[in-house]
Amino acid sequence: MIGLRLYLAQRLSAFLMAPLVIGHIATMIYAVQNGLTASEILDRTQGSLWWGAFYGLFVGAVSVHAAIGLRAIAFETLNLPVRWLNPLTWTVGMVLALLGGRAVAAVVF
Repeated sequence: MIGLRLYLAQRLSAFLMAPLVIGHIATMIYAVQNGLTASEILDRTQGSLWWGAFYGLFVGAVSVHAAIGLRAIAFETLNLPVRWLNPLTWTVGMVLALLGGRAVAAVVF
């Protein structure tokens, strides 16, 4: 049952990530072609709740997707027991969420 839930969570996160990745890449291409630096982009997006929500959702989806993917890789290649896989998955997911959350906070505040 947990395998089905993880499978569905990873597929749902991929479903959310697809348009977010396209939006992120399109925005970065547009910004770079106009000669904006990372600092100028941050100045323009700072305080924007819309960009904060966009990247907050992006960080959440990536954190879930990557943690579950690493869990599958660790299980298949390292043959880790399930009792180690769950803490590994949660730890990776939380670290990614915290690091990404710091970046999103820089956009919003």
